[in-house]
Amino acid sequence: MRRRTLALIALLAPALLVAAPAGAEAGAPRPYSSSVSVPDLLADPSAYSGATVVVRGELVGDFGRRPDGTVWTQLNGDSYAEAPLLAGGRLTGPNRGIGVRFAADLWPGFDRPGGYRLRGPLVEVTGIWRYHDAARTGESYLDATGVRLLAEPVVLEEPMRSTPLVLGLGLLGAAAAVGLATRRRRDT
Repeated sequence: MRRRTLALIALLAPALLVAAPAGAEAGAPRPYSSSVSVPDLLADPSAYSGATVVVRGELVGDFGRRPDGTVWTQLNGDSYAEAPLLAGGRLTGPNRGIGVRFAADLWPGFDRPGGYRLRGPLVEVTGIWRYHDAARTGESYLDATGVRLLAEPVVLEEPMRSTPLVLGLGLLGAAAAVGLATRRRRDT
């Protein structure tokens, strides 16, 4: 009997060690996990599942307003958020972003997301990371619980580069000259 009891304890011990603490509810937010970058979040998204995190970046793409009042957008947290190429930033790799869902009462009312000629609002979003959320067909996104504006949107000017313009006009002129010469030859 003693051996059976010890065997049963040995079998159940691992399950008891990984069981949820008393009072924990399934799907309840995990404790605050501090600031995390988008690349770190994307490198191991399951590690932050259900955790409250703070993510910094630029709101880009589109502000998708839904009938229920929520607003969905993308938060890019790469080097281009801080230093866009048109503002003198350097190529440092791909864009990295995550989806963000804002409740209607939390949406700050931004009117223009970032794009090629506009660096969007630079924000710090606090929210619960929903990794493969079953309620949203497996979508992974940040469910915003707070947002802080760090910098207003900035219009980006693209400088006129004269070399490609001059070369293009020169080639266009050469093509027109060849076309005219060919036409005159045919007409004679």
